[in-house]
Amino acid sequence: MRTILAGIIATFFGITTTQSQTIELVVQAGKPGAAIRPDMYGVFFEDINFAADGGLYAELVKNRSFDFTHTPLSGWTTYGPVEVRTDGGPFERNPHYVRLTNKWEILTGTGLVNEGFRGIGIKENESYRFSFYARSTDGVPKKIKGELTDSKNNPAGGVDIEVVGKEWKKYTGMITGNVTDAHCRLNVGLLTEGVVDLEHISLFPVKTWKNRENGMRPDIAQALADLKPGVLRFPGGCIVEGNNLATRYQWKNTLGPVENRPVNENRWNYEFKHKFFPDYFQSYGLGFFEFFLLAEDWGAEPLPVVSCGFSCQFQTGREQVVPLDSLQPYIDDALDLIAFANAPVTDPWGKIRAEMGHPAPFNLKYLAIGNEQWGELYHLYLEAFMKQIRPKYPQIKLIGTAGPSASGEEFDRLWPQMKALKVDLVDEHYYMPPQWFLNNAKRYDTYDRKGPKVFAGEYAAHTRPTKKNSFEAALAEAAFLTGIERNADIVHLATYAPLLAHVDAWQWNPDLIWFDNLSLVKSVNYYVQQLYSHNKGDHLLPLTRNGAVVAGEEQLYASAVTGKQKKEIVIKLANTSTAERDIRIRIDLPGKGMSLSPEVEATILSGDIQEENTLAEPQKIVPVNDQQTLSGQTLSLKVKGQSFNVYRIKYHIL
Repeated sequence: MRTILAGIIATFFGITTTQSQTIELVVQAGKPGAAIRPDMYGVFFEDINFAADGGLYAELVKNRSFDFTHTPLSGWTTYGPVEVRTDGGPFERNPHYVRLTNKWEILTGTGLVNEGFRGIGIKENESYRFSFYARSTDGVPKKIKGELTDSKNNPAGGVDIEVVGKEWKKYTGMITGNVTDAHCRLNVGLLTEGVVDLEHISLFPVKTWKNRENGMRPDIAQALADLKPGVLRFPGGCIVEGNNLATRYQWKNTLGPVENRPVNENRWNYEFKHKFFPDYFQSYGLGFFEFFLLAEDWGAEPLPVVSCGFSCQFQTGREQVVPLDSLQPYIDDALDLIAFANAPVTDPWGKIRAEMGHPAPFNLKYLAIGNEQWGELYHLYLEAFMKQIRPKYPQIKLIGTAGPSASGEEFDRLWPQMKALKVDLVDEHYYMPPQWFLNNAKRYDTYDRKGPKVFAGEYAAHTRPTKKNSFEAALAEAAFLTGIERNADIVHLATYAPLLAHVDAWQWNPDLIWFDNLSLVKSVNYYVQQLYSHNKGDHLLPLTRNGAVVAGEEQLYASAVTGKQKKEIVIKLANTSTAERDIRIRIDLPGKGMSLSPEVEATILSGDIQEENTLAEPQKIVPVNDQQTLSGQTLSLKVKGQSFNVYRIKYHIL
């Protein structure tokens, strides 16, 4: 009876009866297999969870142009006579501005207070660029004060600026913060008698990524750069489609001066009724030009997604599809995008790119047509795009979709259609429980090698019911990615999703990085992505146990690669059992042509599977470096239970 009970307990906790045995794995160092693409592991950016405005994009003022649909003063509290007007503003595509009138409130003044994005994050002794466009209606000089107040309503820094003349003009002043506070506000007041018109009120930290004036928040941009992403998919998934065709993401609206980029309703502002954000819009300050710059900064291949004429199909009953015979403007947008990215400055679109500050082409190689579309029409729309793009730009790899699910009727319909169209890659998405990821470590072992390649464009393990960024989810993803890596000949690209989330304003979880207005935390999932991206190698190596791949048997998952530039063999090993495992890895060498260094660099990621990193405890589960020793050609290990491990073995060519 005790033996039976012990077996039941062992099975329940995932402890195998062979845990005390030494498990032998073999890496064949002399038989490099498929090449691993340098852009294989990347990031997918979507403006969800306040990821752009209020997140990566460093602007601190919400609704800076007063052009939120139906609510032009959203984000602002007014005092004194303040009027929203649309006649005679300086920017055609952002027509609203405010008129401040101060006739009798000489002491209190007239003005507006901006709440920022769940507050305005200010750091002590750092500088902030306060700017606005203004005119004095009678030409007499007027004084505008920009003042920060902290969360206790105390002054936190300010500047006075004199407005002169009847014509619209940009004014700029510097504010130095005298406090560190994540929830400040910006008071913009008219202090002298008279009337002043204001438009595009902005507050930007001077310290931005690469010190660009219309720049990115440096800590978030640096965290993404530290992933060493090979590809950047943007501007999102469902956000490309919009709540309707009118609110779809139109990349041309994101070009030119930021003051004249039209504000757009965000797809995610009211999708979830329990996470209702009617103040969530897109300023387009982070636009396609900025996305291309970020990709260039990070050494990543840009991968834009364009609308294929479908609004989001999850808007059941409200979805829209442009008639097929009216699709040409959408196709033109795709063709023009390629020209904007790649054409010389003599081309009209290349000229626009150069005027924005980048004469050299961005060398775009990928383009995704649509996102998660399904049904009987999508392949016809995709074909219409391909018929015009392929002859003109044969070097562009075109990406179709397998729909929103990893299996099922639509998945089974779409894949044959993608093969028939001969798309270059098929975008697969899966948000599934951790066990699904463990069960699917062999998913791509049997895919057709002659068909299109796979882009795992959106994926994340979702624990239930909380969907935390727990180590349980991260470990399942690490195990699954050994199968992605083992099938690098068929899976060319992979990007976790979503990327960013504001802790005070999020709609979707889990997410790779969480942040507030002053700081961020890297999830355990982030470290899994980083370990793969930093250790991807350039060719696969066969790794087997008893002649079979290691993909779940006895709850072990493993892959191996070689990196010729660093001259190393990299082994990735996930142990999802609760038990410590004795593992011996033998490296089979190619005759006498290679010698191995006895010192092995190890990185170990382990912890309580229910725990996650938080802003309060950002280092709860992080990679730990260790050293192991190779004895001849054998690496003997005691692998922690529920851990992800990376081993780097240097070699020399004799």
